[in-house]
Amino acid sequence: MATAIYDSLTEQEKRQVGMFGCTEAQMREAVEESLTFRFQGPAFMAASLISDAQEEINWENTEDARQTLNRAKWILFNYCDKERDNGR
Repeated sequence: MATAIYDSLTEQEKRQVGMFGCTEAQMREAVEESLTFRFQGPAFMAASLISDAQEEINWENTEDARQTLNRAKWILFNYCDKERDNGR
């Protein structure tokens, strides 16, 4: 079943899954529904993910840590830059 779902993704979505562990659309939905994002903001959420990546490194989950760091960077680039651009 999971293979059939993966096979139905576009090449770009497959690349996103490799980078983030999910598609950008799935990530955007998860971020924007997060209570941490809503109440603490995107920078705090990114910092939390970086902490998670540190734990993954401690447990030698390097692939998970890489994807977690990519998710943190994605949040910073897609949400924090917009706050700065809007004068916040």
